[in-house]
Amino acid sequence: MRRIWHHVAAFAFVMMPAVALAQADLRNPPGKEWPTIGGDWHNTRFSTLKQITTANVKNLKAAWAMHLGSGLGRKYSLEGTPIVQNGVMYFATGNDDVFALDAKTGERLWEHYSGIDQDISTVCCGWDNRGVAVGEGKVFVGQLDGTLVALDAVTGKLLWQTVIGRWQEGYTITSAPLYYKGAVYTGISGGDRGARGKLTALDAKTGNELWHFWTVPEPGDIGSDTWPAPDDPNPIRANVYKKGGANIWQTPAVDPDLGLIYFSTGQPGPEGLGIGANRPGDNLFSSSIVALHLDGTYAWHFQQVHHDLWDFDCPSPVVLFDRAYGGKLRKGIAEVCKTGWIYMLDRTNGQPLTSINETPVEQDYRAITSISQPIPVGDAVMPQCPEPLGSWPTKCIFGAVWDIPTLMMPGGNGGPNWSPMSYDPQTGYFYVTAAIRPASRIGAGSGKNSPPPIGAEYSGTLTAMDSRTNRIVWQHKMPYSIGQGSGSLSTAGGLLFHGEPDGNIQAYDAKTGDLLWHWQTGAGADAPAITYEIDGEQYVAIAAGGQAIQTQSSNGDMIWAFKLNGDPKIAQQPAPPPPPTELSFEANTRLRVMRVRETDSIKMIDYEYEPTRIQVTAGTKVTFTNAGQQPHNAASADAGGWDIGLLNNSQSASVTFNKPGNYVFSCTPHPFMIGEVVVTGPEISGAPAVVVEGSRVKADGPMNMTGHGSPPDASGRQLH
Repeated sequence: MRRIWHHVAAFAFVMMPAVALAQADLRNPPGKEWPTIGGDWHNTRFSTLKQITTANVKNLKAAWAMHLGSGLGRKYSLEGTPIVQNGVMYFATGNDDVFALDAKTGERLWEHYSGIDQDISTVCCGWDNRGVAVGEGKVFVGQLDGTLVALDAVTGKLLWQTVIGRWQEGYTITSAPLYYKGAVYTGISGGDRGARGKLTALDAKTGNELWHFWTVPEPGDIGSDTWPAPDDPNPIRANVYKKGGANIWQTPAVDPDLGLIYFSTGQPGPEGLGIGANRPGDNLFSSSIVALHLDGTYAWHFQQVHHDLWDFDCPSPVVLFDRAYGGKLRKGIAEVCKTGWIYMLDRTNGQPLTSINETPVEQDYRAITSISQPIPVGDAVMPQCPEPLGSWPTKCIFGAVWDIPTLMMPGGNGGPNWSPMSYDPQTGYFYVTAAIRPASRIGAGSGKNSPPPIGAEYSGTLTAMDSRTNRIVWQHKMPYSIGQGSGSLSTAGGLLFHGEPDGNIQAYDAKTGDLLWHWQTGAGADAPAITYEIDGEQYVAIAAGGQAIQTQSSNGDMIWAFKLNGDPKIAQQPAPPPPPTELSFEANTRLRVMRVRETDSIKMIDYEYEPTRIQVTAGTKVTFTNAGQQPHNAASADAGGWDIGLLNNSQSASVTFNKPGNYVFSCTPHPFMIGEVVVTGPEISGAPAVVVEGSRVKADGPMNMTGHGSPPDASGRQLH
């Protein structure tokens, strides 16, 4: 019946003319509607609604819940922020399918299926869409194929589509666009795939391009001197800006009074983080906050990470706010970065509002590390050094890494990642979610590989930061990695809403951090929450469908809306399987993606087993060959006690596995190298579990890594 009702309703809407209403003034936080991704043009994610308060939030119950039937499957994430205008909720799924729902009842009004190619191969971090924009009677949505689409807001009919960048060239769109006074602004992803970032402005009526701004400048433009010259004798360096990255992951903010649009950029390319030696210089405008005039011309920038070698860009949306500093009201802009710091600037000129000091950092000339990094005075929202893990060498933020696998914090996922922070003008606090997620690193261009840090633990933080001091007011240690999800929503009712990867949407006291309410949605609640009002009742809504790659929470397809004393017939859902909190063969997506390969040979390279996991039948002889320059072995990590012995380059040894089971092994000199043999089939009767034909040379323990990967000086000697 729902499908029949939908088509009748859609037919009725077609008969109604779409009226392009004048755009509301969104300088101030929203009230009855949630008209744009960040709530207002400033991206504050603060609502003036206060029917739901700290005193009565315990009475919040589901008003409605709707299955969308889109974005189901492990490759999809549900990360979008719903938009509510004129009583209609608009939402896009990880397949770029767009839905219009009655915001009061959840009834489906129309749907538009994207029909995008399911074989797109350049998507970076799971199939996701972070939302739509609405204006001039149209719904605007970016797609993973690099196209921006305009739909009729009443019927869902396709009106126009414009290619911003071809996915075959590395471009995709995951961010929500921004509609502002007749123009639609969109960033584009692809820096991880060697694409060059840009912000594009389109005419909302026609889809024609008005202008674009390259986030890696053309030779001769502002900032181009921070890249190799186009006449560099090295052709890779001369052309590196063409694949310079600096993509835009989030929705911009606008200050109409200043006539400026603001956004931040991703790390430099090419090919992901790229090889630092191929791009000497600060590499503007990567890992930066950028301000443009509304005609697309440069106004100012502030680079948060110079010559980024660590993927420490800042995908979270910038937030505009006004606050007194030194007794004078200032126009501020703030962004929390993967580094864990909040960078607070004067949005009129890009100068710091609170101290940010250029600080010397560890050097390695092989990566052409920047001599210093801008470090804010204040607190980080999560640890910036990893906990010790076995024999892993460890380094803290901005540590120089070259040819030795090193465990570092933050990892490439942050810290805070794309999850949006909110700003509450009542408390003056920013509310930030972050991941505690160490990662293994090795220098791009070193010719070495870094294995996964099996056993590393994941968690997160939820933090209230005082905008006056850049200091923590309160903080919760959270059980999951939450830098890549729901972020925060704050309200005039004194509340902070946040969704957890375990399926719970939560409400906290914004002043004290006390947990006041939660509700189990049945899937990862990794999308940003919103609030709106219809017929005098305040609603809170969130999408629950999980985050496929980073958080690895449970997939789903639901939109939930809550109100005080909602429908008692709608119950909380069974809790889904929780996301992993430790990096393991069983839980880690990277290792699942590596798949268990059916082969009987394993190469040992510096510093990884290739393949990492294999599957054989009982009785199979597995050959290990050292294809690296360093000596390696494979020794059981369980009670088996087998060891093939130490092998030099080109030497081989073998192990015959006669009993079914999972055999985890590691390299004794380099214990961060870990692999697994999965043995299936019936046990070989009368045979030992394993039979080793190997080297008699045994490793005495982990290699002393001090100086092992340090750069040689001019004479070729190792520096210690």
